[in-house]
Amino acid sequence: MFDTQRLWADLLSSPSMCFNLFGDLTADHDLADRAIQTWWPDAPGSVNELRFAHSPGRLDATYLGNLCALDVAVVLGLDDGTQGLIGIATKYHDRTYRQPPKPSRLARYIDITKTSGIFVPGAIDAVNGTDLIHIWLDHLLVLSMLQHPSGDWTWGRHVVVHPAGNTDHVEACARYRELLTDQATFASASVEDLLDADILPASTTAALRLRYLPEAP
Repeated sequence: MFDTQRLWADLLSSPSMCFNLFGDLTADHDLADRAIQTWWPDAPGSVNELRFAHSPGRLDATYLGNLCALDVAVVLGLDDGTQGLIGIATKYHDRTYRQPPKPSRLARYIDITKTSGIFVPGAIDAVNGTDLIHIWLDHLLVLSMLQHPSGDWTWGRHVVVHPAGNTDHVEACARYRELLTDQATFASASVEDLLDADILPASTTAALRLRYLPEAP
């Protein structure tokens, strides 16, 4: 599901940055493999495809049961025939904000959280209705795939990608990590970190720096 008018009209939106940052990888799986292994060297398998604005099942109660989607899903083929996933949320100038979940869906969110076994006691109160709720829901979408009865997904990680200067998300990701007893399924990275790895084409890197990371005057 894409708002094409917004993509063209606002090239500083987070969805536009997402396409520009990861677009080269969709056409070159060798490049995609090198990039993923450089950025997240513990990721298993090899890249099968990239899916933008992806959800495994919108409003499907066997997953998260809402309309949340990953800005880009990197689908990994694993040796045992199952799939892995790096589910990425890109944030450019976005701010974190409080938002209560729909009461009818909260029970499902709590169930996924508890079943994962990776959250500290009191974590639900720390995220539910707070400025961490969107990180939590995107993470739960990935966790719901790992918990799905089909068994199709056996490795997964949610990654928040943001500029280093987006202090809202730098701080929010740090607080969110403190709520996890096991951080294998959650990470964050700055846009600068990804570009500094020097894995994308030089022309792409230069254009991304010019548009999204202009030097301070």
